[in-house]
Amino acid sequence: MSATTHISEQQYLHSTFEPDAEYVDGEVRTRSMPTYSHADWQLAIATWFVQHAREWNIRCVPELRVRVRPGAYRVPDVSVLDRANPKEEIVTVAPLAVFEVLSPDDTVQELYEKLDDYTAMGIPQIWVADPKTGAFKQYCDQCLKPASRFSLPQRGIEFDTHEIASLLQN
Repeated sequence: MSATTHISEQQYLHSTFEPDAEYVDGEVRTRSMPTYSHADWQLAIATWFVQHAREWNIRCVPELRVRVRPGAYRVPDVSVLDRANPKEEIVTVAPLAVFEVLSPDDTVQELYEKLDDYTAMGIPQIWVADPKTGAFKQYCDQCLKPASRFSLPQRGIEFDTHEIASLLQN
């Protein structure tokens, strides 16, 4: 669940929030404080991609601001970026993939708004991990669908998501 505050885009870009907040159409939206399971899943996802970064010619970063459209910035739990694109302090080129890890405070409406923003930006792979169930879902055609196979065939990236779950510290 997020609390909102109204400020200008420039104020947002020159402010720091702990944890980092999102900005949508003049509203600063605070994000949930992470739980252990949220952090463990986030770390497992990032670790999996970092282990393959050179092989797949990618960069993987947690909690980096992504400008999904003018006046809107999201902070995915994990972003997978094309290494061929220049490094940006705030991402403006669509990531190859983003992952959101569900938190107990997340609302369905807020989650779908965020996923729709990712779709509108042109992000080809949008994933949600649920620490409670251990399941991954992929967002496509405005639906979250259970999925266990991550695939970016044009990049030669393909694996079962249970590979990520095997990195959990439990």
